[in-house]
Amino acid sequence: MEEVGEEVEIGELLHIREYIENHEHSSFDFHVHQVEYYFVCNLVKEKSNKAPTNPGSHQVGVEWIHINDLLQYRIYPKELRKYIIQHVNHEKSPVYLGDIN
Repeated sequence: MEEVGEEVEIGELLHIREYIENHEHSSFDFHVHQVEYYFVCNLVKEKSNKAPTNPGSHQVGVEWIHINDLLQYRIYPKELRKYIIQHVNHEKSPVYLGDIN
């Protein structure tokens, strides 16, 4: 509900990514180190298009896209797109992705 405006069921952990120094914003946030966890999630109900209850500070909206169009969108980290597609295609990919961008 917080960022997507929909109730989701959280599933398995798919990937872990570290944000350390190998990213396009390193010139101004080189001191940042964060660990990000990516999970499979499913909508509990059909989309209701509710507004997020607690959007991110720089979030401008929510857009639901078809998985076949994923490579046409700016998603960060960019490298994550290929791993999402691999998951949808039932292909194996590593859980720990390291400092990908």
